[in-house]
Amino acid sequence: MLLHKTYFVAALSTLLLSGITPDEKRPAAVKAKTTPSEKIKNISSYREDVITVFNPEAQQEQSYIYDKEIYQLGCDTMPQVKFWRSIMHLPKDSALLCYSNQRCVINKVHLKNWNTLSDDQKLLHRDSLRYANCLLDSERILLVEGKSFFYDFDKAYPNLHRGIDDFIANDVDPWYAQAILLIESPNRLQKSTVGAYGPFQLMKPVARLFGLKVNSKMDERADFDRAAYASSSLLKKICIPKTKEILDTLCITYNETDLWFRLLVMHVYHAGAGNVKAALEAIRPTQGDFTVIQTLWHTKAKAFKTASQNYSQLALAAMLEMNAKLKLNGLPQAIKD
Repeated sequence: MLLHKTYFVAALSTLLLSGITPDEKRPAAVKAKTTPSEKIKNISSYREDVITVFNPEAQQEQSYIYDKEIYQLGCDTMPQVKFWRSIMHLPKDSALLCYSNQRCVINKVHLKNWNTLSDDQKLLHRDSLRYANCLLDSERILLVEGKSFFYDFDKAYPNLHRGIDDFIANDVDPWYAQAILLIESPNRLQKSTVGAYGPFQLMKPVARLFGLKVNSKMDERADFDRAAYASSSLLKKICIPKTKEILDTLCITYNETDLWFRLLVMHVYHAGAGNVKAALEAIRPTQGDFTVIQTLWHTKAKAFKTASQNYSQLALAAMLEMNAKLKLNGLPQAIKD
């Protein structure tokens, strides 16, 4: 789970001040009033990047987000994104050493061997890498462990169609459903160290705020549709409005379907509006485009630090990996006319 615990406290306060209370429940039926078949028919008209892909295992057509802009902007060639794709393939017994500025890999190590080294030996190894790669003494050399066990996209894939449906039912851009499912809990239903749980990794206060039952007898965060409703509501009522508010304050125009805007919303979802606002105020962008996101990758402000910088990189890497698994690189072959 990558969300900051303090963000949920801020989110809760924001909703309470807005007049939204934990007593405000969604109707008992979490799904849309239309039937599942009707919803599927309407998906293609909701967003241009929702396509239909045939799932041979389920033997049925399913909805999937194919964002062409990721390729048009060359995100698949960016070193930061390529680095995280490598981490998603790397087993947990291995790690990559990279320099933090561009996430360029300069060494691969076996963790068992690395952990036998003393702190002085590790420092010496990092110094030798700086020298060999003509880096400044101040350049940070980071060790990042393999995460192939976590980014299990085969397990995540069956849930994407359902998440897209649920977000559309709540009138929320389904792009976010796919992004969250691919980076927050793609391998299994699990509980994070800070208490987040379920396919959308919700904290208890947020889940309860949007009508989910979380007590000693029941935890609806494990219910996919209920959790999707709470997650989409968090985006709908806090993350997207707060992102717009920040950009309006900076006099930056935006299109809600642009990739940079969606990724900025994801940063708010992860780090909280206050921290993203501080980061944007530090860089003072003058226009809305993908350079805003790229600049955030190198910006620290308040609690917006390394994990926050990485979040949109992970989102891009995960989407590219899922596209690759479905053989949707470049021209999608599985799209139904």
